[in-house]
Amino acid sequence: MSKSLVHAMSRAAARPSASIGGWFGKTIRLSDGGFWQSFLGSQSSSGKTVNVDNAMRLSAVWACVRIISMSVAGLPLSIYQRQPDGGRESARTFPLYDVVHNSPNEDTTAFHFWQSVVASMLLWGNAYCEIHRSAGRVIALDFLMPSRIRLETDDNGRLEYWFRPKKGEPRQIQRENMLHIPAFTLDGKVGLSAIRYGADVFGAAMSADDAANGTFRNGMMPTVAFKVDRVLKPEQRDDFRAYVQTVSGAMNAGKSPVLEAGVTPEMIGINPVDAQLLESRGHSIEEICRWFGVPPWMVMKTDKGSNWGTGLEQQQIAFLTYCIMSYTAPIEQCVNKKLLSAVDRIKHYAEFSLEAFLRADSAGRAAYLSTMSQNGFITRNEGRVKENLPRMPGGDVLTVQSNLVPLDQLGKQDDGQSVRAALMNWLQPDKKPQE
Repeated sequence: MSKSLVHAMSRAAARPSASIGGWFGKTIRLSDGGFWQSFLGSQSSSGKTVNVDNAMRLSAVWACVRIISMSVAGLPLSIYQRQPDGGRESARTFPLYDVVHNSPNEDTTAFHFWQSVVASMLLWGNAYCEIHRSAGRVIALDFLMPSRIRLETDDNGRLEYWFRPKKGEPRQIQRENMLHIPAFTLDGKVGLSAIRYGADVFGAAMSADDAANGTFRNGMMPTVAFKVDRVLKPEQRDDFRAYVQTVSGAMNAGKSPVLEAGVTPEMIGINPVDAQLLESRGHSIEEICRWFGVPPWMVMKTDKGSNWGTGLEQQQIAFLTYCIMSYTAPIEQCVNKKLLSAVDRIKHYAEFSLEAFLRADSAGRAAYLSTMSQNGFITRNEGRVKENLPRMPGGDVLTVQSNLVPLDQLGKQDDGQSVRAALMNWLQPDKKPQE
């Protein structure tokens, strides 16, 4: 803890009504546990203080947050227009389309913007974006760090949003200008932070890493105490400790130590093997993956039964269904609710294209397009557009696999007589057809 923070806390203790730092223009006391827990982090049962910064130093947390946020950000978020026949068309000319699909603001691409949003949902439980409008239309979205947002409630229990910029005074952002996307929530308003509620798991993983790092720092040597058969003077103890340090360096260089008479080494502490250090670190990875809903094999934690054949394919489907969609769905609904007016929502809506996951699977993408086109769900040209290929003449007709007959000709039987008659008339135009 820094000296300035300790000094601020001591001043607050002396003057309980004094504010610390003037973060949001409100009084912050030592009894305000929510503020201090967010500012300093949560204390785990292992004694480690857990916050977003040191949790992200764990490789498993980094991998889980990265793979989920980048997977969602890689999915195109588009605006669609409902058609009278029940279909839909991409509303590329709708003003909101360019904001959510290409450029949310002048500094950020859509990919990095939505990646930040999902990462905030994972780490803080909430994502906040300020909405900018012109003539009643959304023209830009600015991502706000959750650590700079303070939530309050008015007399009616409605949320108030206070934002502290890097420079300047804190300001309140009106509800209609805040895109607030909570992750997992119990009250439907504010999301829960996995870092805060999983502090014990993350703290245990940090402690295991510290123990492993300490073991490697000592050259994989156990902690050794030396028993001496006499009482040493202070200067003798200092000389002996200096000698032991020299011996430790020599041992790492492959040289054997020499102990004088009356000195007996004894190992103290627990051997890393006996402490099952490697097993505990592996278990921490699985525990962290459980908090984020990511299969362990996706963060390179595999076993014999998790990385072969159909088992891996089913886990990919489960990851898409139970993890990715739990973040795409709230984003879609919050965008529809906050960025589209009630009139716009009658004909327009936002939706992620989950088909983008097939880009990396050429065989799966080919099978999907083949099935959709041969069963009359899409035309050949619609399939070509998905592959960024130009349209071809005659490719706008829906066909089915049965001889590729157009849909409007299904059920009509033809015995071939009309075809044969037309062929005979073309070959022998002067000959009358036989009765």
